[in-house]
Amino acid sequence: MRAFAFLIAALLPGLAWAEPVVLRLEAKRDAAGAAEAAGRWGAQFPDVVTFPLNAGWTAIALGPMERAEAQARLDALKAEGRVPGDSFLGPVPEGMVPAGDTAAAPADEDTAPAEPLPAPDQPRPGDYIRLQALPSRAEADAALADWRRDFPAAGLYALPDGWFAVALGPMRADTASAWLSAMQATGRAARDAFVAGPDRLGSVADAGRAPDLPPPGDTPMPPLDEVQRALRWAGLYDGAIDGKDGPNTRAAIAAEIVAHRAAPDAGTAMAALIERRQAWRDRMGLTRLDDAASGLSVMAPMDRLAFDRTEQGLSIYGPRDGSGAALILWSAPGGQQEMLDFTGLVTALGWVPAPERNVTPGRATLRGQNDTHIGQAEARVADGRAEGFVLIWPLADAEDQPRVAAELSDSFGPTPAPADDTGGSGVGSGGMGGSGEN
Repeated sequence: MRAFAFLIAALLPGLAWAEPVVLRLEAKRDAAGAAEAAGRWGAQFPDVVTFPLNAGWTAIALGPMERAEAQARLDALKAEGRVPGDSFLGPVPEGMVPAGDTAAAPADEDTAPAEPLPAPDQPRPGDYIRLQALPSRAEADAALADWRRDFPAAGLYALPDGWFAVALGPMRADTASAWLSAMQATGRAARDAFVAGPDRLGSVADAGRAPDLPPPGDTPMPPLDEVQRALRWAGLYDGAIDGKDGPNTRAAIAAEIVAHRAAPDAGTAMAALIERRQAWRDRMGLTRLDDAASGLSVMAPMDRLAFDRTEQGLSIYGPRDGSGAALILWSAPGGQQEMLDFTGLVTALGWVPAPERNVTPGRATLRGQNDTHIGQAEARVADGRAEGFVLIWPLADAEDQPRVAAELSDSFGPTPAPADDTGGSGVGSGGMGGSGEN
């Protein structure tokens, strides 16, 4: 029935899905294995299909179906543990048939002979990242399980000398080299890991899959101060926003590349991170707040904050519409002692409960939480004044709290334009930045 529906959709485009896709489950290198897997999946799902891949492999999938339906189904099946964790959506391929349908298209006399298939126990053609070698099968199985937590497609291979190798592939040579460098930069892969062809892997002990790792791109590196702000937003960098290419910046870039795998090259990966940050900023409604009473400016989620009052040099913004968020801005003439007095007041009032404190000359940070909220305060001494902010954020939204705090810290500074007496918002710039080596 599903095959007939797909045929109707092909003949009558007006009845076709908006964007038909298939839900890829697994692939087998031989026909018998593919038939067995398709039968096993067919016992669970009525719409199993198979189609050929490169080098004689066969894919087993569900579908076809419209993309939105497929994505919802994939999410639900993964949550239930009914499909492999690395299942994914792909375009509807040529040569797709319902599972169990053995009909084959007639041979084309002009088609070149098929490439010989590798033996069932031999790695597929292509390049691999040889990640780790171990002397026993027990150690190798443990290492493979560890690698598969991050890279489910990893496989295990029996070397001719009796050792075992964990490897990731096959893939293009440039893709393998770029991802190996990225893994080594974070320490996820050892320095003795290398790119190898199938001839240096021995025989298959526990088959892996071709990993879904994109090739290197050609996007130019964005300005480093923008990169540092995006990395700080992502929780990977706490150094100064100075636009300098220091070791902490390089380590954070490498960590982002391996964590999100948008691309193995820094330019493309950082451009993708900056886009993610901007999308989040738009969703959070971050706007420029120029506070007249304190003379300070920050980027703040003003759709969650409402001006409350000024009191003893404090500008207090309470929660809007029950958001549970609050922001306090403070500035006064003084130095280190005045800054410490501010941090003591913050603690005494419970804005930052049971805080972890980090105090250095001219700078202080506090962070703590209780059952309802997370409190974070930053203060500094600059140009003869002590100034700071406190962010109070609901514990229920703990994921966004460090990102909002990073935006506040990166944008915190004096209001550039003459202040008025409204305590309203306007346009300005500034930055508190971080501290330490970049």
